Amino acid sequence: MADPNKEDELAGTEQPFVAHLVELRDRLIKALIAVGAVAAVLAIWPGPGALYDLLAAPLTATLPKGATLIATSVISPFVVPLKILLMSAFMIALPVVLYQVWAFVAPGLYSHEKKLMLPLVISSTLLFFVGVAFCYFFVFGQVFTFIQSFAPKSITAAPDIEAYLSFVLTMFLAFGLAFEVPIVVVVLARLGMVSIDKLKSFRSYFIVLAFIVAAVVTPPDVVSQLALAIPMIILYEVGIWAAQVFIKHTKAPDEEGAAATDA
Repeated sequence: MADPNKEDELAGTEQPFVAHLVELRDRLIKALIAVGAVAAVLAIWPGPGALYDLLAAPLTATLPKGATLIATSVISPFVVPLKILLMSAFMIALPVVLYQVWAFVAPGLYSHEKKLMLPLVISSTLLFFVGVAFCYFFVFGQVFTFIQSFAPKSITAAPDIEAYLSFVLTMFLAFGLAFEVPIVVVVLARLGMVSIDKLKSFRSYFIVLAFIVAAVVTPPDVVSQLALAIPMIILYEVGIWAAQVFIKHTKAPDEEGAAATDA
């Protein structure tokens, strides 16, 4: 049991509701300024067009000689690179955005909650970026080469730039979220919703689930499906290991006292 005479570490830190709204507004403004500043720099160098060329590089490298992407809409050559610019700016400024979120939430957390939340915020961000990078540098090249190998010689591939952007964003989101599997496992275990033993016994089911998810969210080719399913399975095992470490080091004082009493 927790000591009833022990003072709550958050006692006296309460603020009026209006003060919270003001702080939230300030944090949002700082986050938007960070995204806007990065967008302004990217607009100057390398520029929206160059950013799209970089994003399209894995596809254009596999197209037949002389083939390029096309724009079927009048405003696509302007709108699509602009979307890429804003997406790139948000991803680059994401650490600042997440810091503003953390700075707003942290004062209302207990010390043991901070020990849990801060590593999860940092690791989830890094894992998302790793998933996106894995998709761009490895999966795209393999998938586009595999697809082009099936194209008849009588067909000249000329993908639409908006369709390509939609495909890329879907794949980035799929791989970014798939790489969050360890975070989901850790949170479920730490909240006591699932025990470590249950997670271990669920391995075989998760393997099937991973391949089902990969078949649904990726193109209908074996390369991209394996490229998504296999990392998910590996990351599930990483999540089980990480959950055991987090549970051990992020216990609340009353949980530690109860464990000591039971011992």
